[in-house]
Amino acid sequence: MQPTPDHAFGTHNPEDPSPWLALYLDRSTPLPDEVKTAWLNDSSSRSRQYLLPFLRPICRVLIILIQVIKTVLPKRWSHSGLLHRILVWGLKRFVRPEANWLIMRHFHLGSQILAFIAANSPVPISTNPLTPHTLDDLRDHVFVKHDLNLFNFVIRLNQALRNADKLMGPPAQVDFSMIHEPDVSLQSFPNKRSNVLDLQSAIELFTPVYQLLLTDNDFWRAANSLQLDETIGIYTAQILQAPQHLILVNNSHPLIPLSTLRAGHRLVLHGLSSEMLHALLTQMKNDAAQPIA
Repeated sequence: MQPTPDHAFGTHNPEDPSPWLALYLDRSTPLPDEVKTAWLNDSSSRSRQYLLPFLRPICRVLIILIQVIKTVLPKRWSHSGLLHRILVWGLKRFVRPEANWLIMRHFHLGSQILAFIAANSPVPISTNPLTPHTLDDLRDHVFVKHDLNLFNFVIRLNQALRNADKLMGPPAQVDFSMIHEPDVSLQSFPNKRSNVLDLQSAIELFTPVYQLLLTDNDFWRAANSLQLDETIGIYTAQILQAPQHLILVNNSHPLIPLSTLRAGHRLVLHGLSSEMLHALLTQMKNDAAQPIA
């Protein structure tokens, strides 16, 4: 049989089918084409294939060693400003544009998802959106603020629900007004010869730096924030009355904290879950805007 052409990731050769083409064409999980293309281009990169298998065990050993070192450091040892300067420097010089774009999108998507839950909650709740547009914007402690926002939101929401003796549930009319595509362009990120690191390799590499330059409490909170994926998914499912969408959440039960050794891998799952949830909300917003026949 002759190969058949497709829009991306080469052609289909039945004698040698491409796994990336299969994942690109598959629509069982919701992702916009441009996001899926960026994700798969990043995942199929040489860095992801050849560098990550060596980086991952090295970085996990570093996490263990840093934990030992921090037993003799002051408990309040923290240099968030230096951490964010290092992260921005590394993102600018070594990370692929697709990975940088996905990272930047994540802050926007997370802010929109929390705003969606707040707007459709039976009690009033405020949010603190993070909408960086350039890598330099991340210097303002954005990574740490992202983790703080999530925990603060869950605490404020549930305090308000308890005080009002109410539970999350579907509103009379779901408000999708805050859901939109982030105005962040893939073409705006550095694409020099040194920008070769894929998303997963960059996250694995930055995790020990994150651990070293934050307090133990801050690092553990950041790692455990990934367990709240299921919590956010449940809130959204309660609003939409669509529990089947929880199948996209894959960071395990929120009441069972996992080891920080796998924080890098879980962070990638967290990013993908956010993209898929946002894609679902966008699809529902578009469906709700269609006139009834």
